[in-house]
Amino acid sequence: MSKSVVNQSSEPELDLLTPMLNHADAGWTASFQGLKLRTALQPIFSISHKRIIGYEALIRAFDTDNASVLPLHLFQLPTSDPEDVLLDRLCRYLHIQNFATLDDDVNWLFLNVSPRVVATGRRHDSFFGQLLSRIGFPPHRIVVEIVEQPTDDAEQLRDTVNYYKQLGCLTAIDDFGAGHSNFERIWNLAPDIVKLDRQILTRATNDKRARQILNGIVSLLHQSGCLVLLEGVETREQAMIAIDGGVDFVQGFYFRRPGLELADVTRTASDLDALLNDYKKNSETELDPTYELSRYFRDRFQQATESIRAGITFASACRPLTRHHTVSRCYLIDDKGVQTEDTLRSDNMIECFDPRFRPLENTHNADWFRQHYLRQALNQPNRLQVTRPYLSVTGAYMCVTLSQAFQHDDTTKVLCCDIISR
Repeated sequence: MSKSVVNQSSEPELDLLTPMLNHADAGWTASFQGLKLRTALQPIFSISHKRIIGYEALIRAFDTDNASVLPLHLFQLPTSDPEDVLLDRLCRYLHIQNFATLDDDVNWLFLNVSPRVVATGRRHDSFFGQLLSRIGFPPHRIVVEIVEQPTDDAEQLRDTVNYYKQLGCLTAIDDFGAGHSNFERIWNLAPDIVKLDRQILTRATNDKRARQILNGIVSLLHQSGCLVLLEGVETREQAMIAIDGGVDFVQGFYFRRPGLELADVTRTASDLDALLNDYKKNSETELDPTYELSRYFRDRFQQATESIRAGITFASACRPLTRHHTVSRCYLIDDKGVQTEDTLRSDNMIECFDPRFRPLENTHNADWFRQHYLRQALNQPNRLQVTRPYLSVTGAYMCVTLSQAFQHDDTTKVLCCDIISR
């Protein structure tokens, strides 16, 4: 038998919501326009910690026949801004009430906030601080998720985000990488966590170039001071992409679907040990092809550097390299990064060069000091270095650069070789 929560709140915002909540053996529920609302939780895992570090709260609605109602239809029911705000508050009230009853006093609860609530600002959402105080739930265990959206009042949005921070909550930007996402919003709002949109992962699954973009976005977000969560992980391959991309947290059907039996969800186990062990085994070949490249070209580089030391012409010394069908060019630079020989282009790769980028082909006296492959080679002389794929400025194609520093006539030289990355 359900019983209504006794209305003892002195705050008018809570006075309206409290009678809409009910408690039963299965947990707290809420009533809204004839529907019964329940909390579902989906675990969020830290890859490094290999365990759950939080849960996203999701609303589930049921009609009088206990048939499921799509969340999309639920959120279409409000016909005015006040009703929309009321539903948003009711969901958060329900989620916190349910989460507070669980045997977990450490992990985070991720809560979505309606865009309209965010847009209306601090005054309109002041009830949230009252709610946390009323239930006695620590603000530092709440992560407020804000969906990226266009807004005419960036100042108001920043003020609202600061309100949640002042309460002691963490903040997260949701669905980054879709719609109106941009780094300016990251810099302005300084969220603690950024949730990458699942479409980024979908593209990275089907396109290796998109995978490199994913890795780059994660790196930039880390440099901006944000932890990164990748949602929508549905397959083992996508879990491996998440691990390789350097994200901090993962969420998705592969690990656990959202569940209404909340106590069971908190006992979810995921074998991240097995995933990480497989990643380590595969990193030398599948996820990190640099190992195979290094092993294959090591002897050829050694032969080329010895030939250069012996006084053989640069073109002749590099012939074992330029003959290889994957090599696009070879070049020699000094320890200051300045190219000392004309670039040797492979005849096998002529078709790969786009005539539109011909102004970039002449590299006489070019300065490559800023390139990471030069610094890697100089830091570890006589050892072959291999980069990750990147866009070559000499032809606007994706390549991998092999580089090795060696001594020649009392000076340091760096032999470089670009390989087309397909």
